[in-house]
Amino acid sequence: MKSIKVHTTPSTNLYLRELYRANPNIKNCYVVAENQTNGRGQMGANWISQEGKNLTFSVLLEGLNLKIENQFKLSAITSLAILKVLKQLGITNLKVKWPNDILAESLKICGVLIENMYSNQKINASIIGIGLNVNQEDFDKMYRASSLKQLTGIHYDLDYVLKKLVKQIEDDIYEFLPYSIEAILEKYHENLFRIGKASTFEFPNGERTTGIIKKVSKQGLLEILFEDHILKSFEIKEIKLLY
Repeated sequence: MKSIKVHTTPSTNLYLRELYRANPNIKNCYVVAENQTNGRGQMGANWISQEGKNLTFSVLLEGLNLKIENQFKLSAITSLAILKVLKQLGITNLKVKWPNDILAESLKICGVLIENMYSNQKINASIIGIGLNVNQEDFDKMYRASSLKQLTGIHYDLDYVLKKLVKQIEDDIYEFLPYSIEAILEKYHENLFRIGKASTFEFPNGERTTGIIKKVSKQGLLEILFEDHILKSFEIKEIKLLY
């Protein structure tokens, strides 16, 4: 896969999106930035990363031919691919926090932002943006974050970790996209943070309530059973799981 390295860019996802718009026939590639000045996570949250210590990169995968209603497959497969690599690197107690944050010891170490390109009612290509805390050692406590080095004491070669992640994500996307969503979700649920446990959730208006995550639907909605025994489904912008 072709690699593009830049020193500074507002967003690696934006970089690849503009590249794709200029050349829709572009083949699989990835761009990695030493410094990303305006990286975004879910719900528009900023991804804060110290220059030269972490990985901020995006992968463009084309020829997916995926039905729009199955787009959560991309999120689930990507999350599980990242878990595979992190386990190989010696990271333990890993979980996926819905929809695709990666936690270790209940602390966030990786965020994923997926943007899809559509054609004829199908997803033709996808840009998978990833921010992974690798060698950074100090974090604002409010972010409840950690890094590979904090967890293991090992200083990691960024290029080595990058190449392992890119290859695993590319391999797994093409291997598992033909699988049924049920088979993918079964593995995803095995690694889902707080599933089956009483947890606190916050709504956009600041209201908080207690519920239990039952599952994630085929469409990627979080299904929560509340204290009044009512089961409800939510999109990412509709509810937030607190720790």
